[in-house]
Amino acid sequence: VALKRMLNFNVPPVKNSTGEPVWKVLIYDRFGQDIISPLLSVKELRDMGITLHLLLHSDRDAIPDVPAVYFVMPTEENIDRMCQDLRNQLYESYYLNFISAISRSKLEDIANAAIGANAVTQVAKVFDQYLNFITLEDDMFVLCNQNKELVSYRAINRPDITDTEMETIMDTIVDSLFCFFVTLGAIPIIRCSRGTAAEMVAVKLDKKLRENLRDARNSLFTGDTLGAGQFSFQRPLLVLVDRNIDLATPLHHTWTYQALVHDVLDFHLNRVNLEESAGTESTPAGARPKKKNKKSYDLTASDKFWQKHKGSPFPEVAESVQQELESYRAQEDEVKRLKSIMGIEGEDEGAISMLSDNTAKLTSAVSSLPELLEKKRLIDLHTNVATAVLEHIKSRKLDVYFEYEEKIMSKSTLDKSLLDMISDPDAGTPEDKMRLFLIYYISSAQAPSEIDLEQYKKALTDAGCNLAPLSYIKQWKAFTKMASAPTSYGNATPKPLGLFSRVMNTGSQFVMEGVKNLVLKQQNLPVTRILDNLMEMKSNPETDDYRYFDPKMLRGSDSSVPRNKNPFQEAIVFVVGGGNYIEYQNLIDYVK
Repeated sequence: VALKRMLNFNVPPVKNSTGEPVWKVLIYDRFGQDIISPLLSVKELRDMGITLHLLLHSDRDAIPDVPAVYFVMPTEENIDRMCQDLRNQLYESYYLNFISAISRSKLEDIANAAIGANAVTQVAKVFDQYLNFITLEDDMFVLCNQNKELVSYRAINRPDITDTEMETIMDTIVDSLFCFFVTLGAIPIIRCSRGTAAEMVAVKLDKKLRENLRDARNSLFTGDTLGAGQFSFQRPLLVLVDRNIDLATPLHHTWTYQALVHDVLDFHLNRVNLEESAGTESTPAGARPKKKNKKSYDLTASDKFWQKHKGSPFPEVAESVQQELESYRAQEDEVKRLKSIMGIEGEDEGAISMLSDNTAKLTSAVSSLPELLEKKRLIDLHTNVATAVLEHIKSRKLDVYFEYEEKIMSKSTLDKSLLDMISDPDAGTPEDKMRLFLIYYISSAQAPSEIDLEQYKKALTDAGCNLAPLSYIKQWKAFTKMASAPTSYGNATPKPLGLFSRVMNTGSQFVMEGVKNLVLKQQNLPVTRILDNLMEMKSNPETDDYRYFDPKMLRGSDSSVPRNKNPFQEAIVFVVGGGNYIEYQNLIDYVK
């Protein structure tokens, strides 16, 4: 909503206006591009009158009779380039939108450039948008994509980090979280664990929200903000969790669709990039091997199959794709019939949209054909993505890893020795083996003896593993006071359902032979448990000493005693150091 308002020159778009939109150019930097691309497709931009969208630092031609909307970070180089645009008189008028708040001195630089270029009247509006975060789902956001290693787990936990570097990281995180709440139009109650990076974030965010509320004239949380109506009476709870409370989950192999896609494929900002395997026909001797085709697919909110199955265990996904395919095949003759009515041969989709509806027959064909073709597109997409995932599962035995790790984390008896798993040359990559061993090391109540450890190390080295992660985790475990009570993951292990029933049918797209049909038992991960305690005001040693901040209170009180005893209706969970899709899915299941 905020982006659409910005693209409409910062006035809310009118729903029923029949007129043409104002044609305009959108100029963004990489940060702006990352924020817009998961939310608005090229078609949606076009519907809003955006004819061209260009990167700020690309060679752009002058288009003197068109307004330009800029959406960029207020960095030195971006501002220099904008001033240059003004001097070169590239556009008719300029709407400058900054992703994060611009400083006074940089604003003056723009003003001086505008005066120098005699373009003051053309700078129509300058706005701080407070949109410095990336929304990937209706209920999920990340801070950034371009410089994500700046706020990563590693950046925060480096042993040689200086205080100033830490300050910068914390400020970056807080700036994004602040933007998030400005956009929501809500002031949260903040809870965080003590003595962690999460606490530093909480203190800074509380201060920033406070200062903004004090400055009544310029407060961003008054009156007609977008979200004013969304959260009626109740304020949301913000739970800041530190990644160090649970390092096993992010290392854990997973079994649900979205988390698997993220784990084994190249999946960023809701787009998955696949290398298509070049056909099996042999390349003639001496010829260059075929170049692999890269295909990318967007997995979006409008993809009904994705929305329905992204949290499902993989076998269920394979079965559902198969069912969709069969139901589509039943309609395939219908597609052929419709195409022939319309006189279209082959796959010429362009012709479909050109047809006018001159007969009733055509009308029905015109309305149902695009729907069927869209269905086919989604089936093909998920067939390709799921097949790519399945190849990883089979070649790396990820089902075995998933099941084994679940047993370790839930302290069940193991049917096979860890050493055998690590030494099995057919099971998994060196990274898979390292992840498995780290989970074992993190989850075990007492660390393995030196003799055993040496034996494991040798097996890991023989398997081609880099032992650096182990030495980090060793120090980490010695250092964290959590070591006294290893995090509990519940005691539910996945139950195999026997081999696949339908999917094993010969007609299936997916050869699932030998892959275990595991179903998930619902259990709360540590992050979800912490949220549950804090939302429902349950007393629990895990969360009883969490600090409590209320930016609306006049004096900041350092207490862990909540003011109100009522459960919260809404919450935002943020993991300092990075959450992951396993936790996201676990939270969604918890809410359901």
